[in-house]
Amino acid sequence: QVQLVESGGGLVQAGGSLRLSCAVSRRTYRTYHMGWFRQAPGKEREFVAAISWSGGSTHYADSVKGRFTISRDNAKNTVYLQMNSLKPEDTAVYYCAADYRGYIEVVLTSSDDYRYWGQGTQVTVSS
Repeated sequence: QVQLVESGGGLVQAGGSLRLSCAVSRRTYRTYHMGWFRQAPGKEREFVAAISWSGGSTHYADSVKGRFTISRDNAKNTVYLQMNSLKPEDTAVYYCAADYRGYIEVVLTSSDDYRYWGQGTQVTVSS
């Protein structure tokens, strides 16, 4: 059983910052490939950022490139999304996702690539 627990969402003014965290709990040790997605009201879920199992490779959606940073601490089984210069259009429910692919250096950017999902955390950016 793999569980993902997100935290760190909230309400922030435009130009502000938030850091989301996603802790992966599992019964056996594995290093997962991780990603962040978001879904705004009335829109489809979209890719935000992803990181390989090692942390050595990352990829970002164009809309967040230069403002968001994904990172991970494998000792803590936790992945982070640092969000700076937030805009009202960043308002959405943010979801953490994980999948195990062994020790291959690849970044998973499609929601279809992930088997495990968190419950989501709301991020609201006011103008």
